[in-house]
Amino acid sequence: MAMKFFQVDAFSSRPFAGNPAAVMPLKEWLPDEMLAAIAAEHNLAETAYFVPQGRDFHLRWFTPTVEMPLCGHATLASAFVVLNHLEPSRDKVVFHTLSGPLTVTRDGDRLIMDFPTRKNEPASVSELAPVAEAIGAKIIDLRRSWTYLAVVESEDVVRTLNPDISKIARLPLDVTVTARGAKADFVSRVFVPKVGIPEDPVTGGAHCALVPYWSEVLERKTFFARQLSSRGGELWLRLEGDRVKMSGHAVLTVTGDVHV
Repeated sequence: MAMKFFQVDAFSSRPFAGNPAAVMPLKEWLPDEMLAAIAAEHNLAETAYFVPQGRDFHLRWFTPTVEMPLCGHATLASAFVVLNHLEPSRDKVVFHTLSGPLTVTRDGDRLIMDFPTRKNEPASVSELAPVAEAIGAKIIDLRRSWTYLAVVESEDVVRTLNPDISKIARLPLDVTVTARGAKADFVSRVFVPKVGIPEDPVTGGAHCALVPYWSEVLERKTFFARQLSSRGGELWLRLEGDRVKMSGHAVLTVTGDVHV
């Protein structure tokens, strides 16, 4: 059996940047062990699978090692495939996920996703030193969210980080490092070895926690953000209550078939 897949670079307007996701439209669900095996074979940060659910779709995301409860870049990539290749007459798609319904809408040459926020709370004093040692940088504020949010002094610190991934893997949580930006409102890098990804190139889900944090610090609701991985990515963001409107580009780079 051959199944079509698309590889899409999300949060970038040019190929071979942003975060690559494999997107596989299915007519019906395959066994979970096969979904996991295909994701491991792709060996990308995420492989997204979706099946029709009326006019909407049921969407799931897999890293090479685990199924994820929320993923931004693979949702953006999936919407790009639906709205540009499968049903180009549409301007909106709704995905039903482990994090509830996620709506993606056209906005010119970008797509806007409507995601839930992720709360953050101050970390304990005892957590500060191990996280600072793992990332190799002074931390000026440390929060607990889906990962640690480690706030550092500058964009240059974020860009030049050389963290010890093995030490991050031994922490209670993975780590997002962030700072105010020079030409962006804030910047970040995301290290998530616990889900099989030493550094994620561009992480929509991380911005569900970063936006509420920086909204509190900067006293504003709209942001332009950059993720400073080697591939890099750009996001336009707005906090609306307990939701984050997250906008970005995407570009198709690979198509092919998976044979099982």
